[in-house]
Amino acid sequence: MLEIKNLLVKTKNRQILNGVSFAIKKGEVHVIMGPNGSGKSTLANILMGNPNYEIIGGSIIFDKKNIKNLDAQKRAVLGMFMAFQYPREIAGVQLDRFLYMCYGSVMKAREKTKENLSVFDFNKRLEVQAKALKMNPAFLQRSLNVGFSGGEKKKAEMLQLAILEPKFVILDETDSGLDVDALKIVGKAVNDYKDKNNSILIITHYNRVLDYIRPDKVHIMVDGKIVKSGGKELIKKIEKEGFGKFI
Repeated sequence: MLEIKNLLVKTKNRQILNGVSFAIKKGEVHVIMGPNGSGKSTLANILMGNPNYEIIGGSIIFDKKNIKNLDAQKRAVLGMFMAFQYPREIAGVQLDRFLYMCYGSVMKAREKTKENLSVFDFNKRLEVQAKALKMNPAFLQRSLNVGFSGGEKKKAEMLQLAILEPKFVILDETDSGLDVDALKIVGKAVNDYKDKNNSILIITHYNRVLDYIRPDKVHIMVDGKIVKSGGKELIKKIEKEGFGKFI
């Protein structure tokens, strides 16, 4: 699904990623953990084509395609999706209308317009997905992320995930600012979405969300490099000892 080889990235005059390499197969959930400033969010932004960062070496292969030089829109068309740590607020744009526009754009770009749902059928599907996330239907008529709590913003992103059905999902610090109930809902949404045809990359500083999501592999990032990879035992190790051993 995704293979990164010796990725070198800089912004302005500072190099941030120093030879990152790992691969995620279809159906897998991977986690990248590390201290603040280790390059985790930079990696997420690079994977989604953020133009503020420059790739100076290495490769990014997604679904057997070299995407290193593709912009964010083209990567989204290929099936990549990112839930941001701080989602943008858009006043005057209702959540349900925003999701319908996104859905229509993605279906058109994927040349699946014949499969497009009508507004009526789309809204029915949207209500079912919102109910699964324990969202009040009235929430769908609110302006996108305006006045949303941290938990509401994450639920809105999980709703977008369920509607757009991407192949590859990046969750960047998705547990930031969430209470236990919101963490459980987000965890369930991710676990429900996972199947043999998609993959998920979770980027986090804490291990709270990992109490509710079952990762297949855990990577530790320090100073722009993956310094250790393993299973869930690494989460317990960090919980007890912190990141100091890896720095």
